[in-house]
Amino acid sequence: MDKTILLIGPGLDDGTRTAKLAEHLAGRFRVLTMRRRQYRPELKPGNAPCSIAEEVEDVLALAEDVEGPLVVYGHSSGGIVALEALVAAPARFTAAVIYEAPIVLGPPLGGAALTRARAALAEGKPGRALTIFMRDTVQLPAWQAWLIGKVVALAPPYRALVPHQIDDLEAIDRLGARLDEYSRVAVPTLLVGGDRSPAHLARRLDALERALPRADRVVLHKQGHSADVKVPARLAEAISTFVDKSR
Repeated sequence: MDKTILLIGPGLDDGTRTAKLAEHLAGRFRVLTMRRRQYRPELKPGNAPCSIAEEVEDVLALAEDVEGPLVVYGHSSGGIVALEALVAAPARFTAAVIYEAPIVLGPPLGGAALTRARAALAEGKPGRALTIFMRDTVQLPAWQAWLIGKVVALAPPYRALVPHQIDDLEAIDRLGARLDEYSRVAVPTLLVGGDRSPAHLARRLDALERALPRADRVVLHKQGHSADVKVPARLAEAISTFVDKSR
């Protein structure tokens, strides 16, 4: 186990989202997981949103304690945190895996949907806020976004995370378009997507693939944005193959 993989989860993550993936990677690598600051109210004074840069600080603090080669994996908004960590400390990482990072390409990611979601939260309707996010930002079908909103609204632990998901969206919009910065990331990078994910996520991966000088691409067939939960062994194998090849 000469390599370490640091897993950065997506939105709505209480720190357990990457557990299944970590289990499948642990036989071949040392694996570190983290609970992102954006989803830890105790680390957000006054419950104020934190920036992507603040989350990058946490990633780099963990990286300082790692000896030897370090690979960073980032899923969805966690992929943006991973990309920004690569920009901030390019010499610290030997490879990266990015799963459908919703990078900004011109217009804001949230835009008017962010305003509507904030209004729903102000009215005490987190389920409605999440429905707006899932439908208008993630671009899931309306019925699916509505169902997710209803289910999450009935689950207190996840309902409590909804305001932080909206904070996450706002942080991405504030970061803005960063393809020029990402084009200077020189480490081998695997871009992962599912062929059943919303089409805009594939377009964002396309843009990353064009920008990154050493990008590979893997498409997980019959999977969407949650392959890390649904087929963690399959995703772990893709990651392992890539990391071994990147020696």
